[in-house]
Amino acid sequence: MKVIILGAGQVGASVAEGLVSEENDITVVDSDGVRLMALQDKLDLRTVVGNAAHPSILRAAGADDADLVIAVTQSDQTNLVACKLAHSIFNVPTRIARLRAQDFLDDPQLLTDENFAVDHAICPEMVISEYIQRLIEFPEALQVMQFASGRVCLVAVRAYEGGLLVDKPICDMRKHLPLGMDARIAAIFRDEQPISPEGDTLIRAGDEVFVLAATENIRPVLRELRRMMTRVQRIVIGGAGNIGLRVARALESRYEVKLIENRQDRAEQAANSLKDALVLFGDSTDEDLLEQENIQDMDLFLALTNDDENNIMSASLAKRMGCKRVVAIVNRRAYAEMIQGGPIDIAISPAQVSIGSLLAHLRKGDVVAVHSLRRGAAEALEIVAHGDAKNSQVVGRRIDQIAFPPGVTVAALVRNFDQVEMLQVRDDGTVDRRAGHVVIAHGDTVIEAGDHVIVFCLSKKLVRKIEALFQVSVGFL
Repeated sequence: MKVIILGAGQVGASVAEGLVSEENDITVVDSDGVRLMALQDKLDLRTVVGNAAHPSILRAAGADDADLVIAVTQSDQTNLVACKLAHSIFNVPTRIARLRAQDFLDDPQLLTDENFAVDHAICPEMVISEYIQRLIEFPEALQVMQFASGRVCLVAVRAYEGGLLVDKPICDMRKHLPLGMDARIAAIFRDEQPISPEGDTLIRAGDEVFVLAATENIRPVLRELRRMMTRVQRIVIGGAGNIGLRVARALESRYEVKLIENRQDRAEQAANSLKDALVLFGDSTDEDLLEQENIQDMDLFLALTNDDENNIMSASLAKRMGCKRVVAIVNRRAYAEMIQGGPIDIAISPAQVSIGSLLAHLRKGDVVAVHSLRRGAAEALEIVAHGDAKNSQVVGRRIDQIAFPPGVTVAALVRNFDQVEMLQVRDDGTVDRRAGHVVIAHGDTVIEAGDHVIVFCLSKKLVRKIEALFQVSVGFL
């Protein structure tokens, strides 16, 4: 696939890195030549220096025969103009734009071919805000991902000494769950190395375990692996930028929220737009301010500024002063890998969190959702199975009969996805879910046409093989 990426910032660079590794023909456009040189030194791609909204620059980047334009510059206007030009002048089949302004996202008519010609709009700030909210709902988790419109939840947790499943085989998990409840351990990372889970695999204290279940069942499953934390009630947010303010708006009606901002104009703007949150003008790295606001009594501190060093410092300080849990946005991957699990409980890479919504539009086959895991090393996909036993390698077959490569786990299916769930009580009192229900996958589970299949890949290099497995043969209608 020939792809043009407009913008070499954090999102653009992460997208380029992800797509280059999958043998795509990538060209990156940015007005910053130094940034492009650094990217070209690291990745096998082509670069063009210039304004992404200029037709001559798009032509120089190869828009005449491109398959896809991904406009992820910092400017909504540039991204919209670039998509319009890509459609009307160069006839590029697919255009994706990063948009920050809610006005564009709220009115789909603006993005039609007659207007700005954007096929898919992504808003990283919105994706990150929703991701942070899920982490708050599951304070024990390192990552929380949803599939099938929220019906399935994949959660990463650190197994603790004394947990019910620690030092026991995975197959024991079902013994501890209530009747009719099921779950699947999709992957284990031990000492940063992936382990494909089998029934006799032992979970060790300190393992990073990815467990998947129907969303309503995920809490009982997590209790098998680690201590449950008390519900979050009091939150301090450092930074009233795009992400910080968006998170504060989403949380203020349900939690006690304090927002700290060191720019007076931004603090005043936040105070005017928030109803229940308390906005403080000050520096989140100020020890006196944190002490004055009783940081030791807070359940969660979120460091959400645009400055990595500031986020690391303020989150580390909050933790040292007694805050129960701290989360920091860290753009530089090396920083994030170094600090997580130390003074900082969770380091969020915005580019890695938001890239999943973009990758879902780039994967072959009917891929509905993609989540990048462990900072891009692994990937989880929700992919729809099509066809029948004659023209599909997966439909009509038991999972243990399908030639999945090592490192791939089919974790769950959602069957009859588009139907309203119907419940029927059996004579023994258990519930038979007739439609739209979650099926935890086991070796004897048969994949049916229309199933939304959730697949975990320990290495993203395996994704292409999965896409090929789910593609139907030529002639299928």
